[in-house]
This record gives sequence, structure tokens and C-alpha cells, in this order.
Amino acid sequence: MKKTEQFSFAESFKELEGIVEWFETQEVDLEEGLKKFERGLDLAQRCRARLKEVENKVTQIKAKFADLPALPTGRQAAESEDDEDEKSDQAKLL
Repeated sequence: MKKTEQFSFAESFKELEGIVEWFETQEVDLEEGLKKFERGLDLAQRCRARLKEVENKVTQIKAKFADLPALPTGRQAAESEDDEDEKSDQAKLL
């Protein structure tokens, strides 16, 4: 991968999987194996670095929104709407 190319995690991971598969299924040629091993280490290092970047970004996003009140989820929202409807019906009766 040239330095000027855009890094693609998915493509790099797929290539890394291909290298692993090659080692598992081929009779390994020493020279070719050494090149593939070096390429695999490079890809693994790049993928690991990208995962760390994403992990840091997720941590930042979670910290940014940590003070917001939690939104009700599916069942909680439905129960809340039912409670609102019931209160509205009771108010109409009075």
C-alpha cells in the first residue's frame, strides 16, 4: 500500500485474511512466505492503529454526551405514552 493511498480498514483486513489463508493452505515458499509475513505484519499494525483511533473517538463521543439524560427505549417509551394517554383520559372525565 502506497503512503498516498487512502487506508481502507476493510480492504486491509481482507488482504490480511488472505495472507493467513495462504499460509494455512499453501506449501510455503520461503522467499514468498517472508514477503507475505512482512506484509501481514504491516497490515496488522495499520489495522490495530486504526482500531485504536476509532476506540479513542468513541470514548470522546461518549464523554461528550455523558451528561445528557437517557432517552426512553422501546418498551419504556410505550409505557410512558400509555401513562400520558391514561392521565389525559382521566383529566377529560373530571
